[in-house]
Amino acid sequence: MANESQHDPSSMISRRRFLRTAGLTATGAALSGPLMAACSPGSGGVGGGGSTASLKIGFVSPRTGAAAGFGEPDAYVLGLARKAFASGLTIGGKKYDVTIVDKDGQSDPQRGSQVAQDLINGEKVDLMLTTSTPETVNPVSDACEAAGVPCISTVVPWEAWYFGRGAKPNGPSPFKFTYHFCFGTQQFQLAYTHLWPQVSTNKKVGAMWPNDSDGNAIRQSLGPLLAKAGYAIDDPGAYTDGTTDYSSQINRFKKNGDEIFSTFPIPPDFATFWQQAAQQGYKPKIAQIAKTGLFPSQVESLGAIGVNLASAAYWTPTFPYTSSLTNISSKALADGYQSSAGKQWNQQLGPSLALFDVAAAALKAAADPKDKQALAKAIGTVSVTTPIGQIEFGKGPNASVVATPIIGGQWVAVSGSRYPLDFVLCENSSDSNVPVAAALKPYA
Repeated sequence: MANESQHDPSSMISRRRFLRTAGLTATGAALSGPLMAACSPGSGGVGGGGSTASLKIGFVSPRTGAAAGFGEPDAYVLGLARKAFASGLTIGGKKYDVTIVDKDGQSDPQRGSQVAQDLINGEKVDLMLTTSTPETVNPVSDACEAAGVPCISTVVPWEAWYFGRGAKPNGPSPFKFTYHFCFGTQQFQLAYTHLWPQVSTNKKVGAMWPNDSDGNAIRQSLGPLLAKAGYAIDDPGAYTDGTTDYSSQINRFKKNGDEIFSTFPIPPDFATFWQQAAQQGYKPKIAQIAKTGLFPSQVESLGAIGVNLASAAYWTPTFPYTSSLTNISSKALADGYQSSAGKQWNQQLGPSLALFDVAAAALKAAADPKDKQALAKAIGTVSVTTPIGQIEFGKGPNASVVATPIIGGQWVAVSGSRYPLDFVLCENSSDSNVPVAAALKPYA
């Protein structure tokens, strides 16, 4: 794949033989100075007499397919991480060179599982990182749990990651090698119940929750919480991802007078639904979207019907936190990406960089970072500052998960800017340190 780390097909046979003899694989940027230095005499690598060893980190995200928007800032974040690791890590008095091998999960569970197996069995990664939607994260996490490879993941509602992989409510975590940090249904409930009262409505909610890991977790957990808060949930039932005709749901929402709309679809499905809703005259006072509409490109593609969509953010440039690995603030992270990529900031920047903050902290905390059981145990004790806030394992909601904030806001039109839309935060119920910028406006 064009977006994946690849071997150089033009490398000479003798060079390949040397690398095989040294026990190293050339992937991505692995032929850069630090790794080659580990193979030279006296370096402490294979064949050397010093103390330098190597660590390999796998990274899987969706760069193509339905969830490709999540992968837009990958190249920039990976560049920051590789730069931060360029001088290696010293752990227990021993120097380790660090290599990152990245793969595209293509928004497909089978592909995600395949590339995870490639990284585990072919690349022999010491630690796996993965992000963005259950279609990518869950199969990668499952592969790591089965193989006994430590894995840290994010950007899947934690219930969809935890229960979606077979864990049981009120029981101990069944996972020994896989850890996750992300918002959950409680954070969505806080965001929605602080956001929606800012616009006067009849509190009737038309719910479009699909038959997938996200949709089922939201239906089971968030729906009852919203009902308990006084909202009447109008749920026409789970629909199949890829549905192309939503006329029956739209007619139902119109007939019931649902003034609030809530959905958790894959991006192409929402675009189809929302265009049909506009054509058929369904215009709720609040249009609350999640999983889709997280990124400027997705909302701008909708044209005028994308303005004033409500959403929620797990990171923005106004989050008052700094990456412990790179020492880059949230604002600098966004500014650097916009300058480098020529694109508007993308909220995936924050949690993707946070993965490497947590990874570095875990590697440093491990008694032996090459010992997979020791490394997995170390992840469960991590407390580290990241762009999305403090990640501290061990404080629940269970031993494998840290619940992080998600904050309600809205896409609004802006003038005098190079970008036509901006996302403004309208409440901060799950993290009062994050500043509120505006009040929610009615969609229609």
